[in-house]
Amino acid sequence: MVVFLYRVSRLKLHDIIVVYFLSYITVKPLVKKKSEKSRSEPEPGFTYLTNHTHVLVALHSAPDLRVRDLAAVIGITERAVQRILADLEAVGVLEKERLGRRNRYRISRKSRLRHPLEEHCSVGGLLDWVSSGKPKA
Repeated sequence: MVVFLYRVSRLKLHDIIVVYFLSYITVKPLVKKKSEKSRSEPEPGFTYLTNHTHVLVALHSAPDLRVRDLAAVIGITERAVQRILADLEAVGVLEKERLGRRNRYRISRKSRLRHPLEEHCSVGGLLDWVSSGKPKA
């Protein structure tokens, strides 16, 4: 610890208490070392669902979330959330309803998934499967 005092003779009781307090502060690292990670934390790298699905799942449980809140919940930027919302609106999976200064999103549960491997499934079925066992907010 380095404390710069320009004159020792001008120290007051308050300054001594502050210096004493600062000597006991420890700096904790912001990033955990690999050995400190708990076994319950998932390994980084990839997730099984896309960010588009994450947006749908979040809006399924709370349809009036703001873009900022969606970004925080999903862990992506606000701009990425805006692009995903535009994509989902363009294909008809989402409808945006303006309520004052906020938006409320309605999901078209009958829409089909877009990839040929999953085109027999609906968006509603996917949301039900992902949200099963999880209470709605």
